[in-house]
Amino acid sequence: MKLTKLVEITRIRQEVREPDVPLETTHITSPEDAFLVARRFIQDDDREVFLVILLNTKNRVIAVHRAHVGSINSSIIHPREIFKSAILNNATSLIVSHQHPSGDPKPSLEDIEVTERLQEVGRIIGIKLLDHIVVGAGDDYVSLKAQGLL
Repeated sequence: MKLTKLVEITRIRQEVREPDVPLETTHITSPEDAFLVARRFIQDDDREVFLVILLNTKNRVIAVHRAHVGSINSSIIHPREIFKSAILNNATSLIVSHQHPSGDPKPSLEDIEVTERLQEVGRIIGIKLLDHIVVGAGDDYVSLKAQGLL
């Protein structure tokens, strides 16, 4: 029997960047806490950005990941992009967020459908989706969990 050499190829590379200013909220206890984290990263963007806030078992933020940058009124995401960062960072739960450049945080039907799909995938792989925050202008946001949609 001839033995062949196995080569492992790593294709996943994470870039770690520290924020210029420390996060004001690192422990998520409410939808408002999640909004404060998300707002910092995506509120002023002119296109929809889908953000993933990764949490440990104590609901402390361990990483924030921009999963997708879309167009002015849509962001096409797939669960594999969302949960890849969660798995790589050993997250036990996550909160997703995106902003509406129009400033109106009212969730669309697509927002609700994506949330349901992510919730199901999270249930299957054991990483709980805690909330989906839609960021609007100023202090406006909508928590899909608070709206009973999660």
